[in-house]
Amino acid sequence: MHEQPNRVQDFKDTMLFQQYNCFMFRELEQFDEELARYRASRQGKAAIPYDDFPRHAQVNEYIESIAQRYPDIVTLVTAGNSYDGRPIKYLKISTTNFEDPSKPIYFMDAMIHAREWVTTPVTLYAIHRLVEDLRNEDRDLLENIDWIIYPMVNPDGYEYSHDSERLWRRTRSTNPVDPSTCLGVDGNRNFDIAFNTVGVSSNPCSTTYPGVTPFSDVETVYIRDILHANLDRIQLYMNIHSHGNWILYGYGFNETLPPNAAQIHHVGATMGATIDALKLDLAPFYRVGNSAFLLYATSGSAQDYAQSIGVPFSYTLELPGYGFLFEAPPQFIGQINAETWEGIAASARLARLYYRARINN
Repeated sequence: MHEQPNRVQDFKDTMLFQQYNCFMFRELEQFDEELARYRASRQGKAAIPYDDFPRHAQVNEYIESIAQRYPDIVTLVTAGNSYDGRPIKYLKISTTNFEDPSKPIYFMDAMIHAREWVTTPVTLYAIHRLVEDLRNEDRDLLENIDWIIYPMVNPDGYEYSHDSERLWRRTRSTNPVDPSTCLGVDGNRNFDIAFNTVGVSSNPCSTTYPGVTPFSDVETVYIRDILHANLDRIQLYMNIHSHGNWILYGYGFNETLPPNAAQIHHVGATMGATIDALKLDLAPFYRVGNSAFLLYATSGSAQDYAQSIGVPFSYTLELPGYGFLFEAPPQFIGQINAETWEGIAASARLARLYYRARINN
């Protein structure tokens, strides 16, 4: 175990930390005011969860309604309950009831980090475009690919970030070694790949605390189980985060590359270029590459775990923040949804070609 220097505590011992807290308080107040104005401007319009930051219950209501209205192609699945007992649900979308082995599976999830509110709307918008608003140019995405769309990995942390602490990142589980200490683990450090070695902290109150053991939290167990249950056909796994305009791939714990790194980069770069063609001028261009090399080293990530067990294309997608960090104003949701959907579509089509080549050889 490599313990990181406790820079957070050092920071707290300075006046700069107090100034930072005051700055963040003002920033969050401004975010709340903008969100209130945004919602007021939409009063009288139909509530559309992918155009807002919906609460966990609203997310479940939406995907339940999709399953009820489109039973021929949509299956609602309850992965299980969160640590605090919230039902975690996701959708399987398929024209062939997931029974056609010639079709690859595209698996995406969001909100493993509770403060990254803009990630869940992207998954809900993808559901909308595949089911409610399927356009002729996208019909191949529904007919030739099966989809697993998991809108909210960490509902306990997400609800806590609404009710108590806007920038909360972790889950909300009790530490089994010391129940009196801080709650939760960093879900994206809790997977069984180079666990607890780099990019983590042994401090249970740290935002990057990985937990006592891999898969200590049920929220990561559910993702693991989906990956293994569909491993023969999952061609692409997309773990959606914010912020930063990055498309990252493994291995994040040591800058080594998977054997098919050229193909992974090809698909990722195609996705990034597609989004860049639609981006706002104030957003940077997407950068694509190894996560340890481009960003920083991490262990126990979902991206690396999926790659290590055999998913051919596994990515961390970091959505744009437009300079607002994790508090991208709601006015940007529509733009992020639209551009990201086109990137998802491009990556799905190209990954499918690689899948067809693989199964035909």
